[in-house]
Amino acid sequence: MADIEDRWLSVDEISKYLGVSSDTVYRWINKHNMPAHRMGRLWKFKREQVDAWIEAGGANSANPTSGYRKNSTGQ
Repeated sequence: MADIEDRWLSVDEISKYLGVSSDTVYRWINKHNMPAHRMGRLWKFKREQVDAWIEAGGANSANPTSGYRKNSTGQ
């Protein structure tokens, strides 16, 4: 059962987990380097990475310096 808890979460799942809209999640990815990984057309998240990002200041930081954001081209 530990495998299920460590799975990749979708935008809808992470937005429900955080209690925000999916639009907010997309904004955080683009403007605040929310830890997200692009898999084809979909964004996926690891709960532990998102928790650490929030604890480090997350979307509250004016100048995000996190290097988590990645997409299929490695950018």
